[in-house]
Amino acid sequence: MTSAIMSAIVSSPTAPSRQPSNVAAKAHHNKHGVGFINPWPSYLERSGPQMMGKMLWLRLSGQWKDPDTTPPTVPVRQPEFLPSRQTGKLRATWLGHACYYVEFPGGLRVLFDPVFTERCSPFSWVGPKRFTEMPCQVEDIPFIDAVVISHNHYDHLSHPTIQRIAKKYPNAHYFVGLGNKPWFTHMGLDDTNVTEMDWWEEKEFTLSPAERGEGDQKQADISAVIGCLPCQHTSARTAFDKAHTLWASWSITSGGKKIWFGGDTGYRTVPMVPEGEFDYSDKYADLPHCPAFAQIGELRGPFDLGLIPIGAYDPRHIMSPMHANPYDSVNIFVDTKCKRALGIHWGTWVLTSEEVMEPPKVLKQALKWKGIEEEGVFGTCDIGESRVIE
Repeated sequence: MTSAIMSAIVSSPTAPSRQPSNVAAKAHHNKHGVGFINPWPSYLERSGPQMMGKMLWLRLSGQWKDPDTTPPTVPVRQPEFLPSRQTGKLRATWLGHACYYVEFPGGLRVLFDPVFTERCSPFSWVGPKRFTEMPCQVEDIPFIDAVVISHNHYDHLSHPTIQRIAKKYPNAHYFVGLGNKPWFTHMGLDDTNVTEMDWWEEKEFTLSPAERGEGDQKQADISAVIGCLPCQHTSARTAFDKAHTLWASWSITSGGKKIWFGGDTGYRTVPMVPEGEFDYSDKYADLPHCPAFAQIGELRGPFDLGLIPIGAYDPRHIMSPMHANPYDSVNIFVDTKCKRALGIHWGTWVLTSEEVMEPPKVLKQALKWKGIEEEGVFGTCDIGESRVIE
């Protein structure tokens, strides 16, 4: 396909996918207040002050360890994006942390959780700073048809980044969880370019050339089905709006390929355990895990590719309700019925206390523990590297 401007139509699916039998109950909607909840015993609710207090105590008691970010850490490459929409294979490029650019067969181009700033913070002068370089700039990406946002935390939703995308790609369409649309329209985006969705909801997304010139006579429309799905996390942009907007994982089907984007999620809540003790041993077998991922696999899987978080998990007793460690990630991989997966949510900012290069090492151990030893089934790649998914 050429670089002709594409116009988008978002509609209800003609053939909706299966949903859980209790979806109408909307258990994740907060019936006693504003916003949303995680409706499973696998999640433990803690307030911001509670978490900050626990982390402060770890620092004061000398138990907190600051990761070493001295180079070399994660290799960074200059991405090689396809110059046209002509591709017969699924292609995914990691742009750091949770940001992936996915090129689908048939021409669809999707950007997930883009943050193209030095810091993931409301301020440019304070907050977590990148320890790896940005592999490119927003303006280097040749096509952006859809931007998918998992939730509104600053390491997943960036005001300066969205401004740049809107300027360079004014026809890009944004898919977000419930409650997030006002943030985009407040920035001046046309509200017809933003679609809010609830868990288990789907939309058909159709792109057509705005004008068909002589070279575009045989150009077909691009179609996709985009699904908003559960995950175990929370949201906030200030100290006063926790869980006011919905967090989500996402599925996209286009060009005969289907992917699942985990965004940011926990899997189970783990208590403080003695140092060196394995929290997946028989001693902790009764800890509940989030049932949503098995539902996703059963009702919407299998997926050709999963983009699954593997980092920001220590201290485990604090972070486990909302961040998966690689053992959790491998269970999520199995539950969601992904055929292959790539790790996200690591290698960019120091958000927690594990060593920055630990997640991919532990991922290999977790795969072996789960009996998944086939090379390349679930791995990681360099920042800026593209992987072709057969």
